[in-house]
Amino acid sequence: MKKQLIAFLLLVAPAFVFASGNVHLDKVDIDPANQESLQRGARTFVNYCMGCHSAQYQRYNRLARDLGIEDQDVMDNLMFTGEKLGDQMTISMTPEMGKKWFGAPPPDLTLVARVRGTDWLYTYLRTFYKDDTRPFGVNNMVFDKVGMPNVLWQLQGMQKPVYKTVTDDEGHEHQVLEGVEIEQAGSQTPAEFDRTVRDLVNFLAYMGEPVKLERQSLGIKVMLFLFVFFIIAYLLKKEYWKDIH
Repeated sequence: MKKQLIAFLLLVAPAFVFASGNVHLDKVDIDPANQESLQRGARTFVNYCMGCHSAQYQRYNRLARDLGIEDQDVMDNLMFTGEKLGDQMTISMTPEMGKKWFGAPPPDLTLVARVRGTDWLYTYLRTFYKDDTRPFGVNNMVFDKVGMPNVLWQLQGMQKPVYKTVTDDEGHEHQVLEGVEIEQAGSQTPAEFDRTVRDLVNFLAYMGEPVKLERQSLGIKVMLFLFVFFIIAYLLKKEYWKDIH
């Protein structure tokens, strides 16, 4: 019984960790059926994320099929180091290199949307801010003391923190991070950057569950079958039992 309790606590602990944060998460409206959004997200992922993060449980040919991209276009625009179309989306950086350069190996992102949630990712990628005390000069509202550089800063621009003064129960005043605001503009407007991040999160969510649309379509068909079967079974039952009182 004691071992079962410990296993249960370890299982639910991550949920309590995420729920304990007091940062507001922005809602993101993703659409796994929007292939244009997924294609833009794939391009952003390959160009900005795959320098450090792999997606080793995803294959290029699966991506091409699901996103409606021609094989040649995938090879020309999403594959740059001589991979084959059937290869997994891995990177050349080893865990040892990642630990040496960043303090910890950058995680594989195939399932990150299922672990963190799309709202968390959407807010995280948009709330980096300037912090000269950090190794890469940036911090994050959602992930304090993050060890990752803001790889999208050229698109978004550089943000600065906005603080507010709060008074605790003992009457002491403290500076609390309230939000972030643009200090140096990037190559995209805020609306354009929000769309870029939304497309990227949409692609990450697709990678976490590539068969989601198929599963939902199959589920509808199964429910319709069961509904029709119930009617037939009910009519058969009435026919078989009509002479029994």
